[in-house]
Amino acid sequence: MTFPVVGMVGGGQLARMTHEAGIPLGIRFKLLSDTPQDSAAQVVSDVVIGDYRDLDTLREFARGCDVITFDHEHVPTEHLRALEAEGIPVRPGPDALVHAQDKGVMRARLDAIGVPCPRHRIVSDPQDVAAFAAEGLPGGSGGSGGSDGSGGSEGSEGSEGDGFPVVLKTVRGGYDGKGVWVVNNVAEAEEPFRAGVPVLAEEKVDFVRELAANVVRSPHGQAVAYPVVESQQVNGVCDTVIAPAPGLDRALALKAEALALTIAKELDVVGHLAVELFQTPDGRILVNELAMRPHNSGHWSMDGAITSQFANHVRAVLDLPLGDPRPRAKWTVMVNVLGGDYPDMYSAYLHCMARDPQLKIHMYGKDVKPGRKVGHVNTYGDDLDDVLERARHAAGYLRGTITE
Repeated sequence: MTFPVVGMVGGGQLARMTHEAGIPLGIRFKLLSDTPQDSAAQVVSDVVIGDYRDLDTLREFARGCDVITFDHEHVPTEHLRALEAEGIPVRPGPDALVHAQDKGVMRARLDAIGVPCPRHRIVSDPQDVAAFAAEGLPGGSGGSGGSDGSGGSEGSEGSEGDGFPVVLKTVRGGYDGKGVWVVNNVAEAEEPFRAGVPVLAEEKVDFVRELAANVVRSPHGQAVAYPVVESQQVNGVCDTVIAPAPGLDRALALKAEALALTIAKELDVVGHLAVELFQTPDGRILVNELAMRPHNSGHWSMDGAITSQFANHVRAVLDLPLGDPRPRAKWTVMVNVLGGDYPDMYSAYLHCMARDPQLKIHMYGKDVKPGRKVGHVNTYGDDLDDVLERARHAAGYLRGTITE
């Protein structure tokens, strides 16, 4: 066969849905997965079980692959450099991916290219956190970082005038609220340092909502931008995504799209890039996080865009012309389905599908555990309130928190 083989490192739901997007194109996938039970390992025919942290395993896996891409950002940077040196295309490459792997590297690079970020600094101990907090007070030195905001928010438990609360993040490995702490005093700042890894301190931004700008870029420089979306979090985990972000000023939306496209170009990203943003009360946008892979904030595009994030990621890593990212409907809403105390989600299909024939259900083949992302639903239409209600009802019924 003349069709290329895409090597996907990581067996989670992102790999599963990327594989699904490649099927109509005849693209073959080879998967490096932790276990045979992983989400993507259940559906990809060519699966290697192994440790992505082992270079020899990666080398052996890469044989027969035309390009390597990722379900997650955790492959050691030095291993990816070794693969590239041996002539194996890695997309995104290690020089780009390190900015999604290491928050300290990411912040330094975004500062260098003039991207607005929360005030931030690498800190060495709890007392250094206190000094960073004080830098944000009126008359303080201001510290490092791209934001001129004072930080903080209503409801702070810190002492008046001490600059707390502060957000602390391990520079590597955190996601979905893991590796992130909001600390209100020096005593609470001790926990992040116990792991013995570098810690990044950031101002706690007073924001009105979280946005995400999703773009895809190919090796030859073609790039497309999806509509900017609103991302609603519950307990640090994405719950609902609304596309496009309701009420977002057109000029600010264009600014967010342009910012994401600039980051993709400056960092030489190949594939999908998600730029998570804070929208502040005074009308600014600040970059919170980067993800160089398909992203939860882009799952709406599976049913709501002409070309999904997954299909465009496949096209990009193979250097094919990119597809149209425009929405199919006025509104699309995605709601994550989290595991709860009701494991038999299949029996809920009867109600959900009968109630809403337009509903799109995407399940990941995962065992149902409380709080675990096991799927998502997409709804679309012309009335946002109706679209939101349909998506939230379906997700709640699948989880068992809604029973009628």
